[in-house]
Amino acid sequence: MTENAITLRHLVKKFGDQTVLKDVNLKIQTGKIVGLIGPSGAGKTTIIKSMLGMEKADDGEALVFGEKMPNRQLLSKIGYMAQADALYTDLTGKENLQFFAKMKGISPKKIPAEIERQAKIVDLTAALDKRVSGYSGGMMRRLSLAIALLGQPELLILDEPTVGIDPALRRQVWQELARIGQEDRAVLVTTHVMDEAELTDEVALILDGKIMAFDTPANLKKEYQVKTIEDVFLKAEGEL
Repeated sequence: MTENAITLRHLVKKFGDQTVLKDVNLKIQTGKIVGLIGPSGAGKTTIIKSMLGMEKADDGEALVFGEKMPNRQLLSKIGYMAQADALYTDLTGKENLQFFAKMKGISPKKIPAEIERQAKIVDLTAALDKRVSGYSGGMMRRLSLAIALLGQPELLILDEPTVGIDPALRRQVWQELARIGQEDRAVLVTTHVMDEAELTDEVALILDGKIMAFDTPANLKKEYQVKTIEDVFLKAEGEL
Protein backbone atom coordinates (compact mmCIF):
# COMPACT_ATOMS: atom_id res chain seq x y z
CA MET A 1 0.00 0.00 0.00
CA THR A 2 1.33 3.43 -0.92
CA GLU A 3 2.09 5.65 2.06
CA ASN A 4 4.07 8.80 2.72
CA ALA A 5 7.65 7.94 3.60
CA ILE A 6 8.43 11.62 4.16
CA THR A 7 6.04 14.45 5.06
CA LEU A 8 7.27 18.01 5.45
CA ARG A 9 4.73 20.59 6.60
CA HIS A 10 5.53 24.32 6.70
CA LEU A 11 9.13 23.56 7.59
CA VAL A 12 11.23 26.56 8.64
CA LYS A 13 14.90 26.48 9.58
CA LYS A 14 17.06 29.44 10.56
CA PHE A 15 20.76 29.80 11.20
CA GLY A 16 21.16 33.06 13.08
CA ASP A 17 19.55 35.82 11.03
CA GLN A 18 19.46 33.68 7.88
CA THR A 19 16.30 31.70 7.05
CA VAL A 20 17.51 28.69 5.09
CA LEU A 21 14.17 26.86 4.75
CA LYS A 22 11.05 28.97 4.17
CA ASP A 23 7.72 27.18 4.62
CA VAL A 24 8.80 23.96 2.88
CA ASN A 25 6.00 21.49 2.10
CA LEU A 26 6.77 18.13 0.52
CA LYS A 27 5.35 14.60 0.50
CA ILE A 28 7.33 11.63 -0.79
CA GLN A 29 5.46 8.37 -1.26
CA THR A 30 6.79 4.86 -1.08
CA GLY A 31 7.53 3.35 -4.48
CA LYS A 32 8.92 6.67 -5.73
CA ILE A 33 12.37 7.97 -6.58
CA VAL A 34 12.40 11.69 -5.90
CA GLY A 35 15.20 13.98 -7.00
CA LEU A 36 15.89 17.07 -4.93
CA ILE A 37 17.69 19.63 -7.07
CA GLY A 38 18.79 23.19 -6.58
CA PRO A 39 21.92 25.37 -6.50
CA SER A 40 24.51 25.10 -3.73
CA GLY A 41 23.18 26.75 -0.59
CA ALA A 42 19.53 26.34 -1.61
CA GLY A 43 18.75 24.17 1.44
CA LYS A 44 18.89 20.59 0.10
CA THR A 45 21.12 19.19 2.84
CA THR A 46 19.29 21.19 5.52
CA ILE A 47 15.99 19.59 4.42
CA ILE A 48 17.56 16.15 4.81
CA LYS A 49 19.09 16.90 8.21
CA SER A 50 15.81 18.40 9.45
CA MET A 51 13.76 15.38 8.40
CA LEU A 52 16.25 13.02 10.08
CA GLY A 53 16.28 14.99 13.32
CA MET A 54 19.92 16.05 12.87
CA GLU A 55 18.78 19.67 12.83
CA LYS A 56 15.89 21.04 14.87
CA ALA A 57 13.36 22.96 12.79
CA ASP A 58 12.33 26.41 13.99
CA ASP A 59 8.76 25.88 12.80
CA GLY A 60 6.61 23.26 11.07
CA GLU A 61 7.23 19.54 11.23
CA ALA A 62 9.13 16.79 9.45
CA LEU A 63 7.82 13.24 9.64
CA VAL A 64 9.30 9.94 8.48
CA PHE A 65 6.67 7.21 8.13
CA GLY A 66 4.40 9.45 10.22
CA GLU A 67 6.87 9.78 13.11
CA LYS A 68 9.15 12.59 14.22
CA MET A 69 12.85 11.94 14.04
CA PRO A 70 15.18 11.05 15.63
CA ASN A 71 13.41 7.78 16.38
CA ARG A 72 15.58 4.76 17.20
CA GLN A 73 12.88 2.31 16.06
CA LEU A 74 12.84 3.87 12.59
CA LEU A 75 16.61 3.84 12.08
CA SER A 76 16.60 0.28 10.76
CA LYS A 77 14.15 1.38 8.04
CA ILE A 78 16.40 4.20 6.78
CA GLY A 79 19.55 4.12 4.70
CA TYR A 80 21.36 7.46 4.76
CA MET A 81 24.38 8.60 2.75
CA ALA A 82 25.71 12.04 3.68
CA GLN A 83 27.74 14.38 1.50
CA ALA A 84 30.76 13.80 3.75
CA ASP A 85 31.93 10.21 4.17
CA ALA A 86 31.69 9.01 7.79
CA LEU A 87 33.97 5.98 7.66
CA TYR A 88 36.49 4.31 9.95
CA THR A 89 39.63 4.70 7.90
CA ASP A 90 41.74 2.40 10.09
CA LEU A 91 39.36 -0.46 9.31
CA THR A 92 38.94 -2.35 6.06
CA GLY A 93 35.96 -1.86 3.79
CA LYS A 94 34.51 -5.15 4.97
CA GLU A 95 34.97 -4.23 8.63
CA ASN A 96 33.15 -0.94 8.05
CA LEU A 97 30.27 -2.79 6.42
CA GLN A 98 30.17 -5.35 9.24
CA PHE A 99 30.08 -2.60 11.86
CA PHE A 100 27.25 -0.66 10.21
CA ALA A 101 25.31 -3.86 9.47
CA LYS A 102 25.36 -4.67 13.19
CA MET A 103 24.32 -1.09 14.00
CA LYS A 104 21.32 -1.53 11.69
CA GLY A 105 20.32 -4.71 13.49
CA ILE A 106 20.88 -7.05 10.55
CA SER A 107 20.96 -10.70 11.59
CA PRO A 108 24.57 -11.95 11.97
CA LYS A 109 23.74 -14.88 9.68
CA LYS A 110 22.64 -12.50 6.90
CA ILE A 111 25.54 -10.04 7.15
CA PRO A 112 28.08 -11.87 4.90
CA ALA A 113 25.59 -12.23 2.03
CA GLU A 114 24.40 -8.66 2.50
CA ILE A 115 27.97 -7.32 2.34
CA GLU A 116 28.68 -9.39 -0.76
CA ARG A 117 25.56 -8.07 -2.49
CA GLN A 118 26.11 -4.39 -1.76
CA ALA A 119 29.85 -4.52 -2.50
CA LYS A 120 29.03 -5.97 -5.92
CA ILE A 121 26.55 -3.17 -6.67
CA VAL A 122 29.18 -0.48 -5.99
CA ASP A 123 32.07 -2.48 -7.51
CA LEU A 124 34.13 -2.75 -4.31
CA THR A 125 34.40 -6.53 -3.96
CA ALA A 126 38.11 -6.62 -4.81
CA ALA A 127 38.93 -3.89 -2.27
CA LEU A 128 36.94 -5.13 0.75
CA ASP A 129 40.02 -6.39 2.60
CA LYS A 130 41.94 -3.13 2.04
CA ARG A 131 42.09 -0.47 4.73
CA VAL A 132 39.86 2.49 3.96
CA SER A 133 42.81 4.83 4.60
CA GLY A 134 44.16 3.54 1.28
CA TYR A 135 40.91 4.15 -0.63
CA SER A 136 40.56 6.91 -3.20
CA GLY A 137 37.85 9.52 -2.71
CA GLY A 138 35.64 7.74 -5.23
CA MET A 139 36.08 4.41 -3.44
CA MET A 140 35.06 6.03 -0.15
CA ARG A 141 31.88 7.36 -1.78
CA ARG A 142 31.12 3.88 -3.09
CA LEU A 143 31.65 2.37 0.36
CA SER A 144 29.35 4.99 1.91
CA LEU A 145 26.71 4.09 -0.66
CA ALA A 146 27.09 0.37 0.09
CA ILE A 147 26.58 1.14 3.80
CA ALA A 148 23.39 3.09 3.02
CA LEU A 149 22.08 0.16 0.97
CA LEU A 150 22.66 -2.40 3.75
CA GLY A 151 19.53 -4.15 4.98
CA GLN A 152 17.32 -3.08 2.08
CA PRO A 153 15.94 0.00 3.89
CA GLU A 154 12.38 1.11 3.24
CA LEU A 155 13.62 4.70 2.83
CA LEU A 156 16.90 5.56 1.16
CA ILE A 157 18.22 9.13 1.51
CA LEU A 158 21.25 9.89 -0.63
CA ASP A 159 22.99 13.28 -0.60
CA GLU A 160 25.05 13.61 -3.80
CA PRO A 161 25.71 9.85 -4.02
CA THR A 162 27.45 9.73 -7.40
CA VAL A 163 30.07 12.45 -6.90
CA GLY A 164 33.42 10.96 -7.90
CA ILE A 165 31.87 7.83 -9.41
CA ASP A 166 32.62 6.94 -13.02
CA PRO A 167 29.79 6.98 -15.62
CA ALA A 168 29.51 3.19 -16.00
CA LEU A 169 29.16 2.62 -12.26
CA ARG A 170 26.80 5.58 -11.97
CA ARG A 171 24.52 3.87 -14.48
CA GLN A 172 24.68 0.67 -12.42
CA VAL A 173 23.80 2.57 -9.24
CA TRP A 174 20.76 4.14 -10.91
CA GLN A 175 19.62 0.73 -12.13
CA GLU A 176 19.70 -0.39 -8.50
CA LEU A 177 17.73 2.68 -7.41
CA ALA A 178 15.11 1.94 -10.07
CA ARG A 179 14.82 -1.61 -8.73
CA ILE A 180 14.39 -0.28 -5.19
CA GLY A 181 11.58 2.02 -6.33
CA GLN A 182 9.78 -0.92 -7.89
CA GLU A 183 9.84 -2.69 -4.52
CA ASP A 184 7.57 -0.04 -2.94
CA ARG A 185 10.51 1.52 -1.12
CA ALA A 186 11.20 5.26 -1.26
CA VAL A 187 14.32 7.04 -2.48
CA LEU A 188 15.23 10.70 -1.98
CA VAL A 189 18.37 11.72 -3.83
CA THR A 190 20.04 15.10 -4.22
CA THR A 191 22.10 15.61 -7.34
CA HIS A 192 23.83 18.26 -9.41
CA VAL A 193 23.82 15.94 -12.42
CA MET A 194 20.74 16.94 -14.37
CA ASP A 195 20.83 13.75 -16.46
CA GLU A 196 20.23 11.88 -13.20
CA ALA A 197 17.23 14.05 -12.36
CA GLU A 198 15.67 12.83 -15.62
CA LEU A 199 15.74 9.28 -14.18
CA THR A 200 13.60 10.08 -11.15
CA ASP A 201 9.83 9.63 -10.80
CA GLU A 202 9.41 13.14 -9.43
CA VAL A 203 11.63 16.20 -9.09
CA ALA A 204 11.50 18.78 -6.29
CA LEU A 205 13.19 22.04 -7.28
CA ILE A 206 14.35 24.14 -4.34
CA LEU A 207 15.41 27.75 -4.76
CA ASP A 208 16.11 30.27 -2.01
CA GLY A 209 14.79 27.91 0.68
CA LYS A 210 11.45 27.20 -1.03
CA ILE A 211 10.12 24.30 -3.10
CA MET A 212 9.43 26.10 -6.38
CA ALA A 213 8.17 23.06 -8.30
CA PHE A 214 7.38 19.41 -7.61
CA ASP A 215 6.21 17.10 -10.39
CA THR A 216 7.32 14.41 -12.81
CA PRO A 217 10.23 15.33 -15.11
CA ALA A 218 7.89 15.18 -18.12
CA ASN A 219 5.33 17.51 -16.54
CA LEU A 220 7.98 19.99 -15.42
CA LYS A 221 9.45 20.16 -18.92
CA LYS A 222 5.97 20.73 -20.30
CA GLU A 223 5.15 23.39 -17.70
CA TYR A 224 8.38 25.31 -18.32
CA GLN A 225 8.23 24.64 -22.08
CA VAL A 226 11.76 23.25 -22.29
CA LYS A 227 13.33 19.95 -23.37
CA THR A 228 15.46 19.03 -20.36
CA ILE A 229 15.38 19.19 -16.56
CA GLU A 230 18.56 21.25 -16.75
CA ASP A 231 16.63 23.86 -18.72
CA VAL A 232 13.80 23.70 -16.15
CA PHE A 233 16.41 24.44 -13.50
CA LEU A 234 17.90 27.33 -15.49
CA LYS A 235 14.52 28.83 -16.40
CA ALA A 236 13.34 28.68 -12.77
CA GLU A 237 16.53 30.51 -11.76
CA GLY A 238 15.90 33.09 -14.42
CA GLU A 239 19.03 32.13 -16.34
CA LEU A 240 17.22 30.98 -19.51
